[in-house]
Amino acid sequence: MKKKIIFILALSLAVSPAWAQKKAKNPKNIILMVGDGMGVSQIYAGMTGNFGQLNLERMPVVGFHKNQASNSFVVDSAAGATAFSCGVKTYNGAIGVDAAGNPVPTILEIAEENGLSTGLIATCSITHATPASFISHQPSRSLDEDIAKDFLATDIDVFIGGGRKFFANRKDGLNLIDSLRSRNYQIANSIEEVQQVKNGKLAAFLAEEQQARVSEGRGDELVNSTEVGLQLLQTNKKGMFLMIEGSQIDWGGHGNNTQYIVEEMIDFDKAIGRVLDFAEKDGNTLVIITADHETGGFSVNKGDTKTGMVEGKFTTGSHTGVMIPVFAYGPGSEKFAGFYENTEIFHKMVEAFGFKK
Repeated sequence: MKKKIIFILALSLAVSPAWAQKKAKNPKNIILMVGDGMGVSQIYAGMTGNFGQLNLERMPVVGFHKNQASNSFVVDSAAGATAFSCGVKTYNGAIGVDAAGNPVPTILEIAEENGLSTGLIATCSITHATPASFISHQPSRSLDEDIAKDFLATDIDVFIGGGRKFFANRKDGLNLIDSLRSRNYQIANSIEEVQQVKNGKLAAFLAEEQQARVSEGRGDELVNSTEVGLQLLQTNKKGMFLMIEGSQIDWGGHGNNTQYIVEEMIDFDKAIGRVLDFAEKDGNTLVIITADHETGGFSVNKGDTKTGMVEGKFTTGSHTGVMIPVFAYGPGSEKFAGFYENTEIFHKMVEAFGFKK
């Protein structure tokens, strides 16, 4: 009987992920992945279009967040991301400020203060609403040049996205790319240049403003950027905070374009796969995957997992107010089950890191 018990125990350890075996109290790393505009139907459309499977299915914990803004039942990306980054409800369009317009420390800034490495990766301008909300404090998401200037007020280690013009071709005549170089950032202007960077700080601009669709020239930029970001940030023994956005799922919803949604969802899922591979090997990384809101009032009316065919319908060209799923993996992941406000994602991350508020 004793031999059988020992065998069963050994087998369970062999199949348990590294984080479950270590039973780490607090994760060293947190990677937050945001599929902008990604509701349940977008996920299932991507799954169907990818012949019935996604890496997202590897996530063992699922919850839902309620995402209303302080001034609207339907939230935008700025207020939605600020809820994640700062833990406050705010008005639509707000970047890193509360409903009264007061700056609030972000999880990225708090991670920096605690000696962690930090990074932002997006498939849109790096000054766009979601990434901006983790590093900037502005009254409006439309202030791209002011948001770009806020990047120099932090010590972020890696950022990769579009938006070169907001740093280099500015109305005030400043060249923030030169300022970044003087702060020891390596500047990359293509994914090939990004992949050549093996250590140090990186500022990468993959488009003058917004990147192309994945099917119209962007290709594997997101998954390759993710790999480089992980490589550069993991060298810090204290840990890292990294936010990765699959930005254009939202744009497919705004355009009522089912194929656009499917392509961008599958692309985002490739990055999810790389992040989960890293987390499984590392054993001390908490991965959280969610969205700021749903876009398009999208439904999946027909599909075929054998051919990847998806037929969708839409109720709007804008956002909706439905609850959004939250997926979690790694030490502390159990805290993300259940139903809660979107602001709780910030508080749960702070608690998972063990930071004092």
